[in-house]
Amino acid sequence: MAGSVTLVGGEPGIGKSTLLLQAAAQAAEAGRRALYVSAEESIEQVRDRAERLGAVHDSVFITDLVDVTGIAAEIARLEPELVVVDSVQTIHDPACDGVPGSVTQVRECTHKLVRVARATGAAVVLVGQVTKEGSLAGPRMMEHLVDTVLTFEGDRHHALRFLRAAKHRFGSTRSLGVFEMAPDGMRGVDDPSRLFLSDRAAGVPGSVVVPVVDGTRPLLVEVQALVNESPLPSPRRVTQGFDQKRLALVLAILERRGGLPLSKFDVYVSVVGGVQASEPGSDLGVALAVASSVTGRPIPDRMVVCGELGLGGEIRQVAEMDRRLEEARRLGFTRAMIPSRSPDAPLGLDTVRPTHLFDAIEAGLEAQQVGGRSGLSANVA
Repeated sequence: MAGSVTLVGGEPGIGKSTLLLQAAAQAAEAGRRALYVSAEESIEQVRDRAERLGAVHDSVFITDLVDVTGIAAEIARLEPELVVVDSVQTIHDPACDGVPGSVTQVRECTHKLVRVARATGAAVVLVGQVTKEGSLAGPRMMEHLVDTVLTFEGDRHHALRFLRAAKHRFGSTRSLGVFEMAPDGMRGVDDPSRLFLSDRAAGVPGSVVVPVVDGTRPLLVEVQALVNESPLPSPRRVTQGFDQKRLALVLAILERRGGLPLSKFDVYVSVVGGVQASEPGSDLGVALAVASSVTGRPIPDRMVVCGELGLGGEIRQVAEMDRRLEEARRLGFTRAMIPSRSPDAPLGLDTVRPTHLFDAIEAGLEAQQVGGRSGLSANVA
């Protein structure tokens, strides 16, 4: 939006500069002038990256100014429609005390760039770093000054990246952008669900497909669990992509309501592909993945599992079930385990509707024994 200010936050090296340099080039290709303020890297470094990304354009200008007054003057001189400041923690205002990155400097520089955006009509994008806790570095006032706050997330060991809106004055915050880091820059992923499931092995105990909704986008993700006898007095509970406290809750329900003795076993749960499956609708999938691993009985390959677990072992409804089921049908799944009062499934998708966790374990695990411990399998059966 003309005259707007957007703050893009993310960990160092996640790809913020790459994404915004590509955005500047696309703006130039659409006939708009863009100014890229590189306050962290030299002009030569940015130029080399632009050549690698194919983002060199006559209408994209680069400067390495770090003085916010000089940046404002450059904006007035070039009259760009898009301005990228990379990053707001490395520029400074000579009229203020403090070093670049301090609370005072970040607040004043942001305030001045907001006024410049309003006066010139340029769309300004500020790059911000994050703290160890994952929140945006700098004063919270900075988030209140801008119009939009975006977070760029992802596991640096995976190629996928996620762009989310935490604040957006001009629209919904429920949109989700999915990108893949490639040698030539960020590429939009049109079908992330298919990508998440591309390497899934069939018939492996401990693996289950869970339909989640991230923003407005339904995604099918693979949840894997591994249960192993522990030599430690306090068994390990390790998660990746799933909240550790919620795993402890699911394991307690499994042991108390599902009849699975897990107190002497290490439990590892991973959501494949660097995705965060943090919503309650993942509870039942995680529970069945753990039950499948400990019994050695796989979950049917063409089944998806979705539902929230209550402390009594009951399976509760989750929102937007129709969109989750439609995504499962689109990718060729034929069965879905869902809460009993969920809406009707699309044609071609059969449903299993247990009301209790114990019934879900009985219905969701295949009858044949392919490994694991017979004693635990008998406990479930």
